[in-house]
Amino acid sequence: MRIIVIGCGKIGSTIAKDLSESLEAEITVGDKFKAAAQRVAEEIGGEWTTVDASSKEGIAKALEGFDLAVGALPGDYGFNAMKAAVEMGVDMVDVSYTPENPLILDEEARRRGMTLIPDCGVAPGLSNMLVGYGASKLDEVRAAHILVGGIPERPVPPLGYTITWSAEGLIDEYIRPVRIVEGGRVVEVPALSGLEEIEFPGLGRLEAFYTDGLRTLIDTFKGVESMYEKTLRYPGHVERVKLLRDLGLFDDEPIEVEGVKVSPKRFTARLLERHLRMPDVGDLLAMMVEVKGLKDGAEKTIRFHLLDRYDRARGVTAMARTTGYTTSIVAQLLAKGRIEERGVIPPERLGLRPKIFEEILMELRRRGVEVVEQVDEAGG
Repeated sequence: MRIIVIGCGKIGSTIAKDLSESLEAEITVGDKFKAAAQRVAEEIGGEWTTVDASSKEGIAKALEGFDLAVGALPGDYGFNAMKAAVEMGVDMVDVSYTPENPLILDEEARRRGMTLIPDCGVAPGLSNMLVGYGASKLDEVRAAHILVGGIPERPVPPLGYTITWSAEGLIDEYIRPVRIVEGGRVVEVPALSGLEEIEFPGLGRLEAFYTDGLRTLIDTFKGVESMYEKTLRYPGHVERVKLLRDLGLFDDEPIEVEGVKVSPKRFTARLLERHLRMPDVGDLLAMMVEVKGLKDGAEKTIRFHLLDRYDRARGVTAMARTTGYTTSIVAQLLAKGRIEERGVIPPERLGLRPKIFEEILMELRRRGVEVVEQVDEAGG
């Protein structure tokens, strides 16, 4: 089995390390930066290559000769990677947060006889699987609500936040229009809207706001009355982020500065990385998923709760643990032939298969990532 991990950032490197520790396989890591690829390859005792992720052809060339690919690229490049994998007939698990809908690749993926599992991180990803798992315990699903956020162990000025993943992906989360289900209809609302304060067990007061994290759930769970994802942050974060957005610092269209064209979004991303990437400040991943519906004619609510913390012993962030381990575990199941379906398999489909998903939960638990389930027979 030959596996390539494309993208050697915080998440990609965590995936590569977990794969190397858990699976008998030849693992290659690829990145546009030679030094990053070499560093991760040395850490895992694997091979490395440079990858031109800006073009589908460059990624396709990198995929030649591999049995399985894991995509850990920024959202702007992720869809190219998925298209390349489909065209090359190479099975793929992808974690990028792309604006495109990966389900449009399903027909071609089936024709090529390959499997593509997109959005396979923590949220979207594990969150979708939990919705599917909750749905598997019900006769009818009426509502599904996801609250999730990666936050520092304590609020850190000026945004009460630290960067633990792709800065471009973070900005996309704050500007991309959000699809939710309200009154049984799919509606579009602005990112950062729907602001409310909630009490999170073990953390206290947090604020929650709409972000576009339902992804494929919109297509796979039709007929529900209510469905949304909200991101969690410390109180006051949204007000500050809205100021940056309203000033145009998240705009993609380049502006000219002393004869040089600069994308405000990319410039802001680099500034956020410079000022908010604080490795000495541990992070948390907080998630609550609630699935409501009917079982044997009675109302039933199933809730899942996850609170993961920075692993100081290994130097792995909670975001990288929950995202990278989830991706790696699913990739291992695919490599071992435990996932046999062909085409585009959204993560919630894995949750709808209890035996598969319980294996994923067991493997997460073995790595110290614990999901707690609570059932309310009264509907609550």
